[in-house]
Amino acid sequence: MPQLNISVPDGLKQWIDQRLAEGRFSSQSDYVRDLVRRDQERADETAWVQAMIDEGMASETLGKDPRDVIDEIIAQGRTQREAA
Repeated sequence: MPQLNISVPDGLKQWIDQRLAEGRFSSQSDYVRDLVRRDQERADETAWVQAMIDEGMASETLGKDPRDVIDEIIAQGRTQREAA
């Protein structure tokens, strides 16, 4: 596994040591790996949300009255139910 050396101020080192003392992490490296994994997950979630926003912005329903959109959805559901 590649190695990465980092420097942190005293306050952050104390925080890391406190987290280790709580027993949740086995080492400083374990703690940093957990932080990076959570950051990756958050970035993935952010990308998903942005994709949904982009899809909504490109949607034909943008700018329509919400009541009209709801009526269209209901009509589509009825059509699908009748076809089944």
